[in-house]
This record gives sequence, structure tokens and C-alpha cells, in this order.
Amino acid sequence: MSTDQQIKDMVRRKYSEIALQDKADNLSSCCGAGGCSTEVYNIMTDDYTSMEGYNADADLGLGCGLPTQFAQIKKGDTVIDLGSGAGNDCFVARHETGETGKVIGIDFTPAMIEKARANAEKLQYNNVEFRQGDIEKMPVTANAADVVVSNCVLNLVPNKDGVFKEIFRVLKPGGHFSISDIVLDGTLPPAIQQAAEMYAGCVSGAIQKNEYLRLIQTNGFTNITIQKEKPIIIPDDILAGYLSAEEIKNNPVGIYSITVYAEKPTTACCPPGCC
Repeated sequence: MSTDQQIKDMVRRKYSEIALQDKADNLSSCCGAGGCSTEVYNIMTDDYTSMEGYNADADLGLGCGLPTQFAQIKKGDTVIDLGSGAGNDCFVARHETGETGKVIGIDFTPAMIEKARANAEKLQYNNVEFRQGDIEKMPVTANAADVVVSNCVLNLVPNKDGVFKEIFRVLKPGGHFSISDIVLDGTLPPAIQQAAEMYAGCVSGAIQKNEYLRLIQTNGFTNITIQKEKPIIIPDDILAGYLSAEEIKNNPVGIYSITVYAEKPTTACCPPGCC
């Protein structure tokens, strides 16, 4: 891959394209829809349809978990969703926080923001808003949120340490996050690491599981808990575009979706390391 800015520009272009398609079109080219697989965007998605607050128009099938299911959102909470897409997790969170709470979705793709705002307007939700911005520098004041959620987004961000610092900043003392993301156990083959499609598909931008958890801890969070973990299997017909048959057979790397919970301490008075 190239520079951080080039990576961001590539991700923005790809997810702008996805925002302009409907879910059926997105799924028609992924392994989750049956038939041949040519893209990796939807192979790791979980089923939201039984969750309260679910809205089909907001579900683009791009996640890798159900973070709002584990987020322990209470009535009246302020919730921030990182990489909010068309609004799926925001609307589920809104059901949990109720009319007395507030939900803020942040996404850096203008087409996604437009789609999410249109969905919120149709639902007549006046306590859900969408802000365009980079989650490495969130357009949110410090100590604003009770809960932060995110679904398969941090792996797309070059500066993951910076995102965890921002999550710490925007959470209230005693607040917490529940984040679903992709992590690795082992080293991806170079052809996968360097593939733009595999980065945008949430694979080659993932880091080692131990490093991911270490970043959470070193940024001051406590009570770190893996709430759910599942292996992600990339179909051979996708891998064949990057690897030989022998490489596919002997590839030992493990790719996992984890949903991880952590808390900002109630005594946190400033960013980690300064108190």
C-alpha cells in the first residue's frame, strides 16, 4: 500500500461506490450471496434483522459483528458510531438510548453521510445526527459520549493508535466502547498485504490481535473484554486472485472478527500519561 492519505482516498472512493448501490447489488458480488465470489466486503457480515431498531434501508451488509448488541446502551445515553455508513448501527443504538438520548454517526465518505441523513429523515429521528469527519480527529467535543460503537471500520484506518486516543478523548469518564473489527493471527502473504481490494475489504489493513489489544490498554482503557470472536474464512476463489494454489493450501494465517469492550476509567482526568 501507499501513503496514509492515498489509503484513505482509496477507501473513500470504494465506499462511495458502495453507498450508491443498494444492498442487493453489494451482496450480488460477494461470497455471502452465493455463487462465485469476486469481492470481500460482505463475507464477514452478521445478521441484524432480528435486532430492535433495525432498518433495512440502512443495512449495506458491510459489518463484521453486532457491536450494538453488546454495547450495554442505556436510556438517555449519548452514543457515537465510528464509520456510521448508511446509519445501521445508529438506528439500532437509537432504539436502546430512546428519545431522551442522542446518537452521533461519524463517517468520512460524503455519499454515506447523505444516505444516512436521508434514512434518518424518513424515520423522523430528531435525536440522530450524522457528521462528516475523520475518526482520527473526530468532530466531537471531549467527554461527550457514554458509549462508542463501531463495526468493521478501524482496520481501514492507517493510524489505529490515533483512533483509540480519540475514543478515549470523546468518552466521558466511566464511559465504554464496544467495537467489532478484524484482527490477525499470523502474517498475511505479501500479495494480500499489498492488494487495495483486500484493504478496502477489511483484510489487509488488519493488525495482529495482540497488538490491537495492546493499543487499547496503552491508551488508558480498563476492563478490556473480548465479547465475541469468530473466524473469517476467505473463499478460495477470492484468494486465487492473489495466491497460487500451493500458497492457498499452505497459508496458516488466521483472520478473525472480534467484538471488544473496554472502559474509560472514572478517575481519568486527562489523556493517558499526563496525570
